Amino acid sequence: MGTGEITRYIGKYGAKRVRKAVLIGTLGPYLVKTADNPEGVDRSVFEGLKAAIKADRPATLMEFLHNFYNYDVTGGKLVSERVLEANWNVATGASAIGTLACIDSWIEDFRQDITRNSVPTLILHGDADRILPPDVSSRRQAKMIKNVRFVELKGGPHGVLWTHADEVNTELVKFLA
Repeated sequence: MGTGEITRYIGKYGAKRVRKAVLIGTLGPYLVKTADNPEGVDRSVFEGLKAAIKADRPATLMEFLHNFYNYDVTGGKLVSERVLEANWNVATGASAIGTLACIDSWIEDFRQDITRNSVPTLILHGDADRILPPDVSSRRQAKMIKNVRFVELKGGPHGVLWTHADEVNTELVKFLA
């Protein structure tokens, strides 16, 4: 959700006080399928997730984390069961109302904000991201930013900060140098 905050900040206040931006696992430009956004995801997906959280938040959060890390592929190799448990503990300790409400922040329309981004921007995104598939998010956003460096991390899930930490750090150091 931080990528949305960065994008919205630049859209609202401009880039005068920003030298560079880094978006990792970006949720822009707009996730919801509409008449003017046919590449988006059907709104029912988000409503279904909200219903699942209301029905059984702990189980839904664990399923979400499995997809966050593509655990069926990365489990035991790039991420351990203990990582899932640690993340799950944080998630279940968060506000139940906040957990539900945060989904609405995922479906913000950032298209106008993105057009105001004039700073060098690095987008890092896993090419196997199940939470924010690159076809509906990062690949589209990268085309909307003039001064962008777009890096897809091969086999990367949404949780690339854990599973692909070395690659992320290498790209960050190069970009921020």
